[in-house]
Amino acid sequence: MTSFSAEQPVTFPLLTARWLSQTFVNWPYAPEEVQALLPGGLRVDVFRNAAWVGVVPFLMTEVKVLGVVAVPGQEFSETNVRTYVRLPDGKRGLWFLSIEAGNPIMTAARLAGVPYHAGNLKIRTDGPVIHYTGERRGGGPRYRLTVRTGAPVEMTEEDAWLTSRWRAFTRTAGLLWETPVEHPPYSLARVTLLDLDETLTVGAGLSAPVGEPVVHYSPGVGPVRLGVTRPAAACRSRSSSSALAP
Repeated sequence: MTSFSAEQPVTFPLLTARWLSQTFVNWPYAPEEVQALLPGGLRVDVFRNAAWVGVVPFLMTEVKVLGVVAVPGQEFSETNVRTYVRLPDGKRGLWFLSIEAGNPIMTAARLAGVPYHAGNLKIRTDGPVIHYTGERRGGGPRYRLTVRTGAPVEMTEEDAWLTSRWRAFTRTAGLLWETPVEHPPYSLARVTLLDLDETLTVGAGLSAPVGEPVVHYSPGVGPVRLGVTRPAAACRSRSSSSALAP
């Protein structure tokens, strides 16, 4: 079971922020299809016998390095395409297939293996209705998403599985790395999907999603604390076929 709250404290954050107006749009995929996009050492995580891929737009604000140095243009939109993974020892986390950012300074993180792309992204709020739009600079993937938000709801195990992860994995210099994440538990609200058109999933190397997605909304969470990135323990390269083994 995925933890509802952070699994480890982040004592010395490399980056702090708040994530606001966050919508999670998740589709089920065949585990084999998602596994083919993962690096050696990571196994696709499954829920209800499926792998899941999420498109998650939100507003980044109060972004600071080491918790004190403000990032220029520190309020901007971001949208990630992510999937849910685990290490052979069972530790769960996120693998980002792509991240669109309204602040091009974030693309510097590509040096650490984080798949950032500069994008033209917007979030517009009209009462309970939120409109998200974005496209990658220079052409490529784009999206349009509109949701109507409602009253708060109590988080279930499925909600936690599709929203709450406490580490993110990257691969660089031939190694698998993990970054711990700490923030208060998400507060979720009712949400209705009004409009959706996206090419981010196909742009990330997946087939187009099929069927209605599972959608969640959080008005925001913070402070978010990202800790020191470190080599993922006991991770050695494995083939995709062995990574699917239990």
